[in-house]
Amino acid sequence: MKIRKLIIPVLLLGFVLSLLLSPSLDAQEKKQEEKAKKPDIVIIPEEVKAVFEEGMPTRQARLDIPFTVINHLYLPAGDYLHNIFLFKVKNVDLGFASTSPTGETPKKKEEETLTAFETTSAKLQTRFPIFLQFNKLEDNAPGELVREIYVPVNIQEDSLSYRPDKEEIYSIGVPLLPGNYLLSMSIATQDLKKIGTQYFEFSLPIATSFTDSLETTPIFFIKKIENIDTPETKPFAQKGYFTYSILKIEPNFESVFSSGDFLELLFYIFGAQPKENGKFDFEITYEVLKGEEKVILFATGSYDSPLIHQPLPLEKTVSVKSGESERKEKRDIEPGKYTLSMTITDKISGKSVSKSVDFEVE
Repeated sequence: MKIRKLIIPVLLLGFVLSLLLSPSLDAQEKKQEEKAKKPDIVIIPEEVKAVFEEGMPTRQARLDIPFTVINHLYLPAGDYLHNIFLFKVKNVDLGFASTSPTGETPKKKEEETLTAFETTSAKLQTRFPIFLQFNKLEDNAPGELVREIYVPVNIQEDSLSYRPDKEEIYSIGVPLLPGNYLLSMSIATQDLKKIGTQYFEFSLPIATSFTDSLETTPIFFIKKIENIDTPETKPFAQKGYFTYSILKIEPNFESVFSSGDFLELLFYIFGAQPKENGKFDFEITYEVLKGEEKVILFATGSYDSPLIHQPLPLEKTVSVKSGESERKEKRDIEPGKYTLSMTITDKISGKSVSKSVDFEVE
């Protein structure tokens, strides 16, 4: 099966991403170091740091404001790795309130006839701080403090579409050098009377360590990818998407698709050997499996950059017989659970690696 050409020339951004991100990341690190040297500058309040310290040894979360870190992605950024931390939290736990002068919030419809107030859309708003603390992990114990981050969050919602019990997914992007880390994360109220915490361990590889093998960043599916005017230069909390240099990326968090969709992949390959002109030469084979059965076999893809952005149609080829004649026909695959299997080969060095990602079609 043929592979569709890319609409957005992401492959051309491979070298641009490194150039754009490295200076801004260096500046961020220097600012953090300068702040750490000044005793009068507080990034994380003592109340929050005390809660972090209490829960660190056992990684015991505090659920004043319940939330969950659900995934961790990373992509290259010069000498750093751009980390994307994905977390989910219910709207009701974030303290949304009406922005109207009376402070009233929309009421549930209790009668068939709605009042003018109930049919008029109002704005709901919440403000809260997020605190991130990164410690080096040494023998599974938190060691050197590497970085502290304060992220002020201000969110508005339309009252008519607001769903209190809905869990929204947010992201925060943070540049870090390779290593083993413990993230202590807090969502708190403005007055710090409620402090919710979670702990998350993760490792970041050294790109140059892959001399005898290939490896990839976490492979994930995306719903939408588009260019933005300027890269973000400090961490923000984003709802439903994350940014990477000059790209705005909306992941498919649940890896669930509908018939007729595309599997759209994004990942980076470590350990490859470039040509003299700086170009790479990769071949990637893709196939969709249902158990042991091969459902879709795609044509081999060729790439000259280690940053891979590839859409794959969820169509299978079937043989249809009519009398003595037979024809090939494209059909959407049936609902069910599948695995995308791929083999990545660096044609210059001869190294290869196999990867697989599970997904579901509803």
